[in-house]
Amino acid sequence: MRSDYCGNINANHAGQEVTLCGWVNKRRDLGGLIFIDLRDRAGIVQVVFEPDHQEVLETANSLRNEFCVKVTGKVRLRPEGQINKDMATGEVEIVGTALSIFNRSAPLPLDWNQENSEEQRLKYRYLDLRRPVMNDRLQFRAKVTGQVRRFLEDEGFLDIETPILTKATPEGARDYLVPSRTHKGEFFALPQSPQLFKQLLMMAGMDKYYQIVKCFRDEDLRADRQPEFTQIDLETTFLDADGVMDITERLVRQVFKNLMDVDLGDFPRMTYADAMKHYGSDKPDLRNPLKLIDVDHILKDVEFKVFNGPANDPNGRVTVICVPGGASLSRKQLDEYTKFVGIYGAKGMAWLKVNEKGKGMDGLQSPILKFLNESVVEQLLSETNANDGDILLFGADNATVVTEALGALRLKVGEDFDLLEGDWRPLWVVDFPMFEEFDGQLHALHHPFTAPRDLTPEQLKEQAATALSNAYDMVLNGVELGGGSVRIHDQTMQSTVFELLGIDEEEAELKFGFLLEALRYGAPPHAGLAFGLDRMVMLMTGASSIRDVMAFPKTTTAACPLTDAPGAANPQQLEELAIRTVAKASDSASDE
Repeated sequence: MRSDYCGNINANHAGQEVTLCGWVNKRRDLGGLIFIDLRDRAGIVQVVFEPDHQEVLETANSLRNEFCVKVTGKVRLRPEGQINKDMATGEVEIVGTALSIFNRSAPLPLDWNQENSEEQRLKYRYLDLRRPVMNDRLQFRAKVTGQVRRFLEDEGFLDIETPILTKATPEGARDYLVPSRTHKGEFFALPQSPQLFKQLLMMAGMDKYYQIVKCFRDEDLRADRQPEFTQIDLETTFLDADGVMDITERLVRQVFKNLMDVDLGDFPRMTYADAMKHYGSDKPDLRNPLKLIDVDHILKDVEFKVFNGPANDPNGRVTVICVPGGASLSRKQLDEYTKFVGIYGAKGMAWLKVNEKGKGMDGLQSPILKFLNESVVEQLLSETNANDGDILLFGADNATVVTEALGALRLKVGEDFDLLEGDWRPLWVVDFPMFEEFDGQLHALHHPFTAPRDLTPEQLKEQAATALSNAYDMVLNGVELGGGSVRIHDQTMQSTVFELLGIDEEEAELKFGFLLEALRYGAPPHAGLAFGLDRMVMLMTGASSIRDVMAFPKTTTAACPLTDAPGAANPQQLEELAIRTVAKASDSASDE
């Protein structure tokens, strides 16, 4: 039907006849000449209809934006003064000699000359995806997955599918449940990840598995979350953490190099403890030069209770960020930062401006200055390397609150003051705690199948509060690209972890009996990692949300405006599933 793609036409085609299919991107009537920009997924080319083909010209006169058409014509070079250097096809144009209209378009519900609401864009997603920026992102995503597949297959990985209808497992979020018609009152769960199945594949001797797979989590949504998302999932046998990190680091470096001509270089490694101490986050953005500087030791004996209380509390923390040029901040701006840290539980934010360091105390400005003697101030300025024009922003509270609040403030201040350095800063974060404790109960920081680092089951029981896991996260520009770990391959160790997590033998057997059974039959050492494909493409394309790199995403309320999903099931379906729905509180109708 067509001989070429619109975006591929160039000077080498001059004098040739081509047939193109696509959509009218723009139409211009110059009185006797009609120009259209014809668009397909490869790009846009200019077509001109001239009086020499009067019948074709009359048909072209009826064209409007988004008409779907076929054009046949001869390629000619544009005159020197009419070359459009902003278009890949700007050196040429097509002189139309034949024109067919496949389909006319009604007036569009989207206006591409202005910002449309996300609700409108998702409702008419098939139109939104025609925009070159969206089209380009989906094409780029396809190139990423192609690169990933080729790399992993060259490394000996097998693409193996795992079930979508499975059993609920603890992965940190709510499951999406699917009722069973043949087993009334029982439910499948959609997988939050293929974790257990890929471990079983390693026990089955598949050696190296990968899958570009859909995962499902019923959780609160934001820019980098969706109820269904895509993972690049992989697992290996007889490789330790270093081996997995080597393979996956080479994978990401190759994808960036081949598709963006970006050399990420070697990825540095940082412990979880150092990441939280210096950056207030387990996914630090290293483009931001600001660090959290602990000053507890300086402020233990000051009279100011806001400082000396947390400084002397084993569970407290007093830390500071030194912002270059921050002394220019107005009181209103400082109040806005105070409100910002309040989101993370901070009760307030102290500050100290360094106007003229050489004048001593007279060169400083702060409401808390009266509580600090000259010796303490000198230590603070020395410890933070503060200079004229800088400001110190303090956090003092429970260690968790301070870490989260100042970590978030560090990112906000870095953007506000345009402090980010470099385009791409990757790293590995390693040595995560094995467990975290809340509500008096231990919880797995990653998942309950992660192996501890260099501990026997007996030692793990004794050191559970301080044990480290053999886990690793790949971070790029403050975004967790992927996370993985060495898995537990010993039944005794797995049972010990379940016990520490408060999962008794009966519950463990009920939920994970098949895994515990499999561990008894020569299970090999194995390890793996899963990348967030959506996040990776979002970063590489500069999109602000993973919704802009997915073909048909959900809204932040997990709904689909295009199809009106989710929707009600009809009574017959519910009866077959032995399900009764409960009316909403606002409904006056009785239960169905």
